[in-house]
Amino acid sequence: MQKSTRTTEEATVAVQFTDLPNALIACKVAVDLFDDSGVKARFEGLFRSFDPQVQFQYFRSFRRVRISFQDALAAAEARLRLHKTDLNGREMRLYFAQSVHIGGPHLEPPKPDKQFLISPPASPPVGWEQSPDARPVVNYDLLCAIAKLGPGDKYELHTATPTTPSVVVHVCEDDHADSSGPDDSDHDDKPRPPRPKIIQTRRPDFVGGVKQ
Repeated sequence: MQKSTRTTEEATVAVQFTDLPNALIACKVAVDLFDDSGVKARFEGLFRSFDPQVQFQYFRSFRRVRISFQDALAAAEARLRLHKTDLNGREMRLYFAQSVHIGGPHLEPPKPDKQFLISPPASPPVGWEQSPDARPVVNYDLLCAIAKLGPGDKYELHTATPTTPSVVVHVCEDDHADSSGPDDSDHDDKPRPPRPKIIQTRRPDFVGGVKQ
């Protein structure tokens, strides 16, 4: 029974630490760590107690140090014990390094899912089809009603409501129509007013150049 319980505990520990990274990032470390060999030796000694084969990578411009361990268990234990501890008068903060997994030795180009949106447009994606244009809507009842109207008549399209006005189509009166031709829309014998005469603008008189 004890053996089965121990096996279960070991399996639980393996599951907990398998997905953890085996490296830590020390952020905002003291500037003396990059210049003073004594401070650097004391800093490395803190982590060598968890893993004698630990490796260090110093990034002076970012004031960070990457600490790589042999396994994730040592990295987790070092982070648990040394996080927010004092180092040369400054609090040291430790975070797990994010691991980046690349499928191959070379970076692949991004998938062209929205490449057809760029200008000038490239080839459309697979399966894209041109949508047909909508058919124009012709109101034949309206056309028929307007065709029956004469000059000066009107046709109400929409009746007025308490909140909206009415829409009425007015046909212009043919006051300046040519009296010489027949007019089927007007059968009365009323005299038509004479058409106004267009008076042309007189050209100004020509004035020759002045001689000196």
